[in-house]
Amino acid sequence: MPRDLHTGSVAERVAALNARYKHHSATAVLEHALKDDDLGRVALVSSFGAESVVLLHLVSVIAPETPVLFVDTRMLFQETLDYQRELAEKLALCDLRTIRAHPKKVEFDDPDGTLHQFSTDACCALRKVEPLERALAQFDGWITGRKRFQSNTRGTVEFFEAEGDTRIKVNPLAHWGREDLEEYMVENRLPRHPLVAKGYPSIGCAPCTSPVKPGEDPRAGRWRGSEKSECGIHFINGKPVRTGEAA
Repeated sequence: MPRDLHTGSVAERVAALNARYKHHSATAVLEHALKDDDLGRVALVSSFGAESVVLLHLVSVIAPETPVLFVDTRMLFQETLDYQRELAEKLALCDLRTIRAHPKKVEFDDPDGTLHQFSTDACCALRKVEPLERALAQFDGWITGRKRFQSNTRGTVEFFEAEGDTRIKVNPLAHWGREDLEEYMVENRLPRHPLVAKGYPSIGCAPCTSPVKPGEDPRAGRWRGSEKSECGIHFINGKPVRTGEAA
């Protein structure tokens, strides 16, 4: 269960954390905030996607004991699964936990694997949102790789966000740009997701991810042709969580 060392509501703790670390760097947020009682016990949630290696590497160096949660929807690209295994070994991730939906629930709700064709929201809820929520129940917060430049819906992301009255979301790379990520990967000689070279700057499940053309939003290839832009793990009460919003 989460540690009960902090006081105040989630929103109050988020405000205090953002004020405390406002002028800090991503590494400082990880070095200090992860030990801050206002944050509590946290896990890193990683998709092992196009940019995931940067945050995974930072955490492996700064706080290697941090649990890493990987949601395997059973609909991921084979390249993602291979990349996940490669990074786990290269970065020596010592507490990597693979999260999946309960087989009987999948069998009942999506017996033929076609749910995504009729309702992407229902498919994401079944295969990603619900399993992750179950896994996060023992944590006070979680670390994400969300960044402002990724899309319009993420343009106001701060280091810390309130996830309703439940948990705190930590976004250490919120202010990083694409050039910062590129420089970090080059300097640290980090392996790239193989699909990036094929035009996939944002990578999710295989049926709902397509290549992105030059000049398009980096997440334009996610659920192309629909208004959907998030899988749902960054939503509270059906709305995307942004700075200052608790619901």
